[in-house]
Amino acid sequence: MGALTAALIFSLAAIQLASDALASSAAAPATLPARIPLAYGVAVYRFLDRIAPAPYVETSLAREALARGDAGAAQRYALRLPSSPVRDELLARVALLRGEQVLANEYFLAAPDPDAVQSQAQILASRDPAAGYALESLLQVTLARSGTHPDGVAEAYWQMGRLANRQAWREVPGSPRQRKWLARGLRNFESAVALAPLSQRYIIAAANQADLLGDRRRAAALFAQGVDADPTSADAIAGLGVVAWENGDRAVAATYLDRSRALDPNSLMVRALERDLR
Repeated sequence: MGALTAALIFSLAAIQLASDALASSAAAPATLPARIPLAYGVAVYRFLDRIAPAPYVETSLAREALARGDAGAAQRYALRLPSSPVRDELLARVALLRGEQVLANEYFLAAPDPDAVQSQAQILASRDPAAGYALESLLQVTLARSGTHPDGVAEAYWQMGRLANRQAWREVPGSPRQRKWLARGLRNFESAVALAPLSQRYIIAAANQADLLGDRRRAAALFAQGVDADPTSADAIAGLGVVAWENGDRAVAATYLDRSRALDPNSLMVRALERDLR
């Protein structure tokens, strides 16, 4: 009985050391995990994979294979996993390693992995903002259908608004297509506000977009909503001043400038209002 216990303890210790070795890249220098050879961890996990395959073993070996650029091995280990977000995320990484962008995006969406999808959307947008927008919109739909927390869906809408604007600036200035993209961006920002009504980032984005489109009444309402959500928001107060200045009420705009400047003289909206009132 004592020999069996000792063997069990030894086995558990070996597995723990192997796990530390596989995570050694994230370990602090001079710590024990950082000193354990990676090859030891790989060897132990491959042995475990032969005698007692388990999801954590396959996952660890797949991630190790990805780290050394072996897409084939990573795929073999990933395909042994049951259907799950982890499996989809690993297969997405395999597809990326092979340069299969479209397939990678499909797997990232299936996971879903919002950070990865948004990263890929930004990469697409560097060449084609409309394509990045399309991918981000697929993420928004996926998150909404999966019951993701509203904050996550709101973030996707906000990203969509930003990508819509990037596409708008590629269109002919003042053209119907440019205005269509700007209007789409406003709808996206407003959808983010509806899901996260206390977020200054979403409110200010929507208010500025409405103002850009010439809808001063809507812009003023959104800036006021920002002040209601946070009375110390220099951006929202200065935004009300910008709308007042655009409406020809310089005295009211100056009052808003004084209020907002006292809260945050470095606010971007404060600086914009200062330029208007020069």
